[in-house]
Amino acid sequence: MIPQQADILRALARPGGASSDYDLNPGASGLGTAKKEAGVLVPLIERPSGVHVVLTKRAAHLSSHPGQIAFPGGKRDVGDADISATALREAHEETGLDPSLVQILGQLPAHETVTGFNITPTIGWIRTPWVVKADPGEVAEVFEVPLSHVMMERNFQVQSRHWRGQRRSYYCVPYGPYYIWGATARILRGLADQLDPL
Repeated sequence: MIPQQADILRALARPGGASSDYDLNPGASGLGTAKKEAGVLVPLIERPSGVHVVLTKRAAHLSSHPGQIAFPGGKRDVGDADISATALREAHEETGLDPSLVQILGQLPAHETVTGFNITPTIGWIRTPWVVKADPGEVAEVFEVPLSHVMMERNFQVQSRHWRGQRRSYYCVPYGPYYIWGATARILRGLADQLDPL
């Protein structure tokens, strides 16, 4: 069953488990204990074919995570009222999504990254399509993945690679030409776990 808005609201009302880049790497060392707050928007958009998740492909020239698949989002600014405001602001800057088109359904627990961020995912419901205006300074592409794809546990894999002298394992959930991995895949897995009892 593909959840609809009311189902997701019910699921988010239940307590969920926190996630971390260390879930699959309990002995790994990070870059320090200081964590910077960041917010990402998990945009769920209604289509005739069902609900889709909107993702971005980061620009290739960026110094951090170039070319990787991500949710729209970024570091919290001093002027942001809360972490959801951060997610909405960043989504508007990166994709042209007007915050007035987004109904906030709730949040997933924060995800701790090995690079020193606590990322809080805000779930946003979008009924009205918008004209995507990707910021070329940050985003190479905006695309959608059916929610049904990331709801299926069998579509997730655990892979590993060497990173800064350590073997690091991570989740990935490939979709067509898109290799979705790392924190983005782990957050999607957390969303799938939260929705699984529906």
